[in-house]
Amino acid sequence: MLPEEVEEIIRRMEEERIQGASYLAEMGAKAYIKLAEIFEGDTLLEGIKELGTEVINVNPTMASLYNLVRFIPLTKNPEFVKAKAEEFIRLNKEAKLEIGNIGSEIIDQNEIIITHSYSSAVLEILKRAKEKGKTFKVILTESGPDYEGLALAKRLDELKISFEVITDSQMGLFAKKATLALVGADNITRDGYVFNKAGTYLLALSCYDNGVPFYVAAESFKIHPEAKVDDVKIVERKFKRDHTIIRNYLFDATPWKYIRGIITELGVLVPPKEI
Repeated sequence: MLPEEVEEIIRRMEEERIQGASYLAEMGAKAYIKLAEIFEGDTLLEGIKELGTEVINVNPTMASLYNLVRFIPLTKNPEFVKAKAEEFIRLNKEAKLEIGNIGSEIIDQNEIIITHSYSSAVLEILKRAKEKGKTFKVILTESGPDYEGLALAKRLDELKISFEVITDSQMGLFAKKATLALVGADNITRDGYVFNKAGTYLLALSCYDNGVPFYVAAESFKIHPEAKVDDVKIVERKFKRDHTIIRNYLFDATPWKYIRGIITELGVLVPPKEI
């Protein structure tokens, strides 16, 4: 039985609709820190096992949660658990900053960038490009039904980055106007498929058809060390509108052949051979 303080963090992770895999992994690391502040010895060891299952079950599609659980040692030593969880959070932040540095170099002056959903890695790239004095415009989808794109629009407005928001159904139309596509990822499989917000595959197809280079930005801990595309369970969250049940898979899989490169803190990887 996990402490109530830890269960509360898990509940907040389950309720999160906007922030994505990197944020949830950091919250999961904080759950391990809280667990180590309360438990020790055999109780801690059993708690780590139980928490690992709960963290992965928050969203089984996300490789970041799987890799977080692998990163935390099975030990009776609470200080070791806290140190490893804090290290994970630090590496997460450092990776995002490096992705911003690397990814911003891909953006040319007067670029028109199209994106889908909310990605903290993509946001860091745009922020860094702005700091380097580059002029560009962002086309972002509203990203229904949770409208992550509107959350991204708010951040871009705060950063004084030029943007316009489109409905998801206009991705194909506006891909023709773009010069670069940039999206995040929740899972990158061993065979080079990228799982991201549903609709990413459609954007990749539109960009491919219009000769627009399509890049993915993701920390290396979003690369799954074992799973291939058919192994990944895609979470579905049905909802009701006007008394009608709407199917709502949260993610889709974009094949590697549509992806120019994956921007990580290790450099730009070409899938699948460099995964």
